[in-house]
Amino acid sequence: MPIQQWAEEDRPREKMLLKGRSALSDAELIAVLLGSGMANQSAVDLARQVLQRCGYNLDHLGKLSVNDLTKIKGIGLAKAVTLVSAFELGRRRNQGLGRERIILKTAQEVYDYMKPHLLDLPHEEFWVLSLNRANAVIRANKISAGGIAGTVVDTRMLFKEALENLANSIILVHNHPSGTLKPSEADEYLTKKLVEAGKFLEIQVLDHLIFTDRGYYSFADHGTIL
Repeated sequence: MPIQQWAEEDRPREKMLLKGRSALSDAELIAVLLGSGMANQSAVDLARQVLQRCGYNLDHLGKLSVNDLTKIKGIGLAKAVTLVSAFELGRRRNQGLGRERIILKTAQEVYDYMKPHLLDLPHEEFWVLSLNRANAVIRANKISAGGIAGTVVDTRMLFKEALENLANSIILVHNHPSGTLKPSEADEYLTKKLVEAGKFLEIQVLDHLIFTDRGYYSFADHGTIL
């Protein structure tokens, strides 16, 4: 019987909404990801075939590649990619569990934190670090990337990221591939503009760092963040 003809409380999606995610079996959860079955079998039936293929072992299922999954009748490229993506998200979540957030209190700490992102880049990039009340990094977002001489920063996009991350404060960072540590007039204008916008939104701009491979310039350390 097609899922559409099942009692509403027995359909995987409706069942999750009514009873919560823990009420669904492994096959039902996989069926939600698959979205549909085949002409002669429901998504749940297809999910059971997937589980059977891996001996009903979710760890084994998580190791299957897109190519492995597409060998199962009824699993096309889109369904295989969806399953692999879901397990990759779970893997990344597990890697993040128990990991302490990095606290940034000095310009040197910000510089060291950004080295993996900005060191040796031949073009400019502009990043915003969203911080909580304890100055711990919630998320680092690249706002824009440009050429050798500059990059365009959209104020609305920058603060959209901060608001979505529920940031209490932010730190701005952009690199100078030329190696010069002196801020340009455009850097100074942009910094002032973003500080004022932050005040309006109650998101404090703690610092703006100019990053080079050999050092940094901190607007806060030079007393120009007011």
